[in-house]
Amino acid sequence: MSELALERLSKVFTDDDGSDIVAVDDVSVDIEDGEFLVLVGPSGCGKSTTLRMVAGLETVTSGDILLGGESIAAMGPQERDIAMVFQSYALYPHMTVRENMSFGLEESTDMADAEIRELVEETAGTLGIGELLDRKPSELSGGQQQRVALGRAIVRDPEVFLMDEPLSNLDAKLRSNMRTELQRLQEDLGVTTMYVTHDQTEAMTMGDRIAVLDGGELQQVGTPLECYHEPANRFVAGFIGEPSMNFFEMTVEGDTLVGEHFSYPLSDESASSLGDSERVTLGIRPEDVELVDATGGDHEYETVVDVVEPMGNENSVYLTFGDDPETFVATVGGMRSVEAGATAVARFPEEAVHIFDGATGDALKNRRLADVEEAEPRV
Repeated sequence: MSELALERLSKVFTDDDGSDIVAVDDVSVDIEDGEFLVLVGPSGCGKSTTLRMVAGLETVTSGDILLGGESIAAMGPQERDIAMVFQSYALYPHMTVRENMSFGLEESTDMADAEIRELVEETAGTLGIGELLDRKPSELSGGQQQRVALGRAIVRDPEVFLMDEPLSNLDAKLRSNMRTELQRLQEDLGVTTMYVTHDQTEAMTMGDRIAVLDGGELQQVGTPLECYHEPANRFVAGFIGEPSMNFFEMTVEGDTLVGEHFSYPLSDESASSLGDSERVTLGIRPEDVELVDATGGDHEYETVVDVVEPMGNENSVYLTFGDDPETFVATVGGMRSVEAGATAVARFPEEAVHIFDGATGDALKNRRLADVEEAEPRV
């Protein structure tokens, strides 16, 4: 069994002037056997440091790391039965593909040469690089080098895979293709995997669950849809999703939210979710902003189209309230014609809005994931 558990894991570095820098702060995550967990967050949030502690490349300041129920925090990297794929691939340039993939087994096991050769060739065939075994890394494309790095990890048959932004050096199309290949490969192997990325698209499309980090602190752990539709706080809501969620600063006046450019009446159910909050942030995702023909409802507001970004299948429409330079985004179908400078009426459906506490950023009201699942038929 290869369940991996991080228990109140922290890492503190000491700066040259003697001050402490907290890179990872009290992070706890349980990863099930065979699960694909993605650590996601902005640069400097602590995700790679967390991965390096699991690998044994960084010491643990406090907390524990359990693999199969046993602590590995005090073990050396070679004792942990963990394989890591780096962003740079870290291939030996003077060795062939075959030698790169064989090296770890030759150094750390007593397998016979013939057995190693058979395993390497079988793995290379699975990865589609069987014909490249006698080439050196300089003769390979970025995608091929990435497969070699994966193959070197796979032949070790580890308990856990650790992947530190392995696709970031690839071009956009190849990165998209490799996302699919990595998912398929991980499902076939069934190996517990921790994958680090700053790209929320990778997190949403690849992970069984995602763990969102910011400033070294864990913000939320959940399925991609849970983090998207039911974010724990404003940070998660803004980080997950592209284009990002729209936010409006509001004050609470009875059962109405009052902002600089508009007021937003709430139903009794929504108003009751605010508790004692006096300042809140109203959030709505671009695809939930509806452009309608005319005002007349409680949640419809006259705006001006600032910029239109055609994406083919959809258009990102940037809207403003009058002369205010601040914009918000509505996503509409690609066949819909919207012109810059035109007047547009934006509707914010109450069932789609999110409300966050103005002081803490905690979610007070979210769109219910159950409602989304009921509205979209399963295929």
